[in-house]
Amino acid sequence: MTSEPELRMPRVPGGRCAYSGRRIALLTRHGKEGAIAPVLEPALGCRIELVEDYDTDRLGTFTRDIPREGTQLEAARKKARIGMALSGLQHGLASEGSFGPDPCTGLLPWNVELLVYVDDLLGVEVVGMAQGKAVSGHRVADDWATVAAFARSAGFPGHQLVLRPEGEDDPRIRKGLADWPALEQAYAWAAGQSASGRVWVEVDLRAHANPTRMATIGRAAEDLTTKLLCRCPACGAPGFGVVERIGGLPCGDCGLPTREMRAEVCGCVKCTHRETRARADRQHADPGRCDHCNP
Repeated sequence: MTSEPELRMPRVPGGRCAYSGRRIALLTRHGKEGAIAPVLEPALGCRIELVEDYDTDRLGTFTRDIPREGTQLEAARKKARIGMALSGLQHGLASEGSFGPDPCTGLLPWNVELLVYVDDLLGVEVVGMAQGKAVSGHRVADDWATVAAFARSAGFPGHQLVLRPEGEDDPRIRKGLADWPALEQAYAWAAGQSASGRVWVEVDLRAHANPTRMATIGRAAEDLTTKLLCRCPACGAPGFGVVERIGGLPCGDCGLPTREMRAEVCGCVKCTHRETRARADRQHADPGRCDHCNP
């Protein structure tokens, strides 16, 4: 590996990679630096440099007036690259969120946040991720009382709202409603514009307008930090972590394989090194989770 001097990263006590003094571009216009920088800067010794001279809404909006192109990861990667190009830096960060039903029951609103770190010196990309219950939702309202009730249930004004006349696809829109007078004024406007008198109200999902989402972005920053501090034992690149989970943990009763995880495969984002690590917290699955014991 001596032909790649960038991999000979300096060390700090404890064997961690030192990011001291590294300048990392962060493209955002929605205040995400407030959740990301306080996590990464003290842990890595880096400096997050905010890039604001690009309207990230051009890449897609949660209010659907501009659709997002590509996957969530592709969108985050594109933002990071734009920030790097505008700043002239070789390291970039960007986040992208998605909303939908929770993966277990499909009943709860759910938020997944990706935070992508691009390092052009090492030629690696490391992704942090966090997910959890979201504050999102919408309602069609026939009167102000319905709008006010929805606002209270959504945690307004801490969580901001968006209003449209008629329905969810109406191009006329008021965003960033952050206090009761502004909300009431927007309702009067929307109701006056609506032929049916109905108003569409929804939670504003932009990061600066949704503190629950901002907290999830902070957890994604924690996950990214952990991955950046985990180096590949073969080449020393950051981001060594779980790339696959293997099922088949034997049932504690019949001994047959279950769908419970029995091992994790850790891999490098730069070289081909892989390690399989058996599950350490238990040797057998609960019989209640066994398809053979409970067909």
